Amino acid sequence: MRPFTFLAAFQAVADGATLAAEARRAEAMGFDAMVVPDHLIEQLSPIPALATIAAATERLRIGAFVHNNDLRHPAVLAQDLASLDVLSGGRLDVAVGAGWNKPEYDAIGLPFDPAPIRQARLEEAIAVLKGCFGDGPFSFSGASYRLADHDGYPKPVQRPHPPFLIGGGGRRTLALAGREADIVGLAPRILPGQGVDPASLTLAAAAEKVQWVRDSAGDRFDHLVFNVYPSAWPITITAEPRREAARVVEHLSGRTAVDLTVDEVLESPHLFIGTVDGFVEKFRMLRERLGITSFMTGDMDELAPVVERLAGT
Repeated sequence: MRPFTFLAAFQAVADGATLAAEARRAEAMGFDAMVVPDHLIEQLSPIPALATIAAATERLRIGAFVHNNDLRHPAVLAQDLASLDVLSGGRLDVAVGAGWNKPEYDAIGLPFDPAPIRQARLEEAIAVLKGCFGDGPFSFSGASYRLADHDGYPKPVQRPHPPFLIGGGGRRTLALAGREADIVGLAPRILPGQGVDPASLTLAAAAEKVQWVRDSAGDRFDHLVFNVYPSAWPITITAEPRREAARVVEHLSGRTAVDLTVDEVLESPHLFIGTVDGFVEKFRMLRERLGITSFMTGDMDELAPVVERLAGT
């Protein structure tokens, strides 16, 4: 089995000294990577933040979680990302998604296209990024992007390119991940105007998503890493997990025809509720049953005892 890896997330506005200290703390605690979201809200922009994290650490990997493809031309993003890989000595993971947060689009007057269009644009962007990372000039002609004899510089340290993380909750995006990613992020689906689809939070739904990836990946499947992150409810360490899970059931009830059960909440890959021992047992179960070995946490201190017990094992 693959060893467990843990990603610490940083989402705030802070000066360089504060961010550097947090990055060094994450490294000392056993986290494998520090990631920065990509949103137009109260936070640092990911590119300079990741450069600061890399400069302050020695082994910690860096990456966005995840870059919104619609905010940057992929050839421009490729130069930023390759520069980060060079500056960090080859510690970058490339994580990019189709974009999902419509209010951000509305705030800056950016069209929020239907999901199939955004997903198709993401697929083109992945091809452009890999082309920019490759040796020599390349050309690309798609519905959204056109490049003629473009040679992207600098070239990343990791060859042929840094690991790609592609994630989602729908079949089309996960099929793309199966074909093109090295790390597959399993995410819940978003219901228009209603938030997270409760049915997509279950262990059974995650197993279906893994199968979609398997169908697309073919011989690549055994080399893929699967990642999950907490969603729809805060990380909760409690001596009474069933009581907390009942609150989640009530919170999510009525969104679809079938409500979750307490047991479905507790075994969900996307709902982090339990004791420290319970988390250790649950993460081991997710690795054994679904091959999930990469976990993004919330605040570093929340799951620090779990990271200490499982990191690298």
